[in-house]
Amino acid sequence: MTRIAVLQMTSGVDPEANAAAIVAAVDRAAGEGAAMLFTPEMSGLLDRDRARATAKIAHEADDRVLSAVREAAARSGTWVALGSLAVVRDDGRWANRAFVIDGSGGIAARYDKIHMFDVDLATGESWRESNAYAAGEQVAVVDSPAGRLGLAICYDLRFPALFEALGRARCDVIAVPAAFTVPTGKAHWHLLQRARAVEASAYVVAAAQVGRHEDGRSTYGHSLVVDPWGEVLLDLGGEAAGLGFAEIDPARIAEVRSQLPSLANRREIAM
Repeated sequence: MTRIAVLQMTSGVDPEANAAAIVAAVDRAAGEGAAMLFTPEMSGLLDRDRARATAKIAHEADDRVLSAVREAAARSGTWVALGSLAVVRDDGRWANRAFVIDGSGGIAARYDKIHMFDVDLATGESWRESNAYAAGEQVAVVDSPAGRLGLAICYDLRFPALFEALGRARCDVIAVPAAFTVPTGKAHWHLLQRARAVEASAYVVAAAQVGRHEDGRSTYGHSLVVDPWGEVLLDLGGEAAGLGFAEIDPARIAEVRSQLPSLANRREIAM
């Protein structure tokens, strides 16, 4: 059994304040026996005003939030699945990038969000992530204290092919950090997270943003841990930021895969 911590945040427009919240969570997670902390999408900066955000988005090597979290991880010996940060790529475009930081503060894995959130909702909300961010192209999997960990980010949740690839990689856990809108969260958040866990016969850990943010948006919250059978083990609700804990049990993964060997029975389908 591996104890994990899940941080639900209401990230704002000040990276220093967001970094302080994550570092405090790393320290608390370590103090309460968690081997690994999971944080939401855009943990370091959540700002839809891209002109204002530009001055705070840096290359990975210069990102102060990443540096602070790496230092906290090394100090405590705790791994961190840093849901994502906005970073500047070498070509000058932005990436929505997840990091897995090991207990020595090293970067064990990176993942750039593949699917851009370009939608117009019935509520009048309009989002064009691709106007600022470049899409990633590579699936990312890494061995961690929680087991073999696959990475996804928010809108990726709606695209089964990515989770098919993570299933083929025999992931034990899939991280799906998010900043889900309230309307889409109410409709599909729990449904999709549970479905992805069942499809991959894996735990899903979905750390989420919650509440009203400084940039005016509202996010759904309900950070989740779902087991391979689709059972919700942790739900942090939709009201406030907070830290929750759950156990990852390798025996549960083996049990589900022996009862319903969908990964072993999967066949390629020709079109």
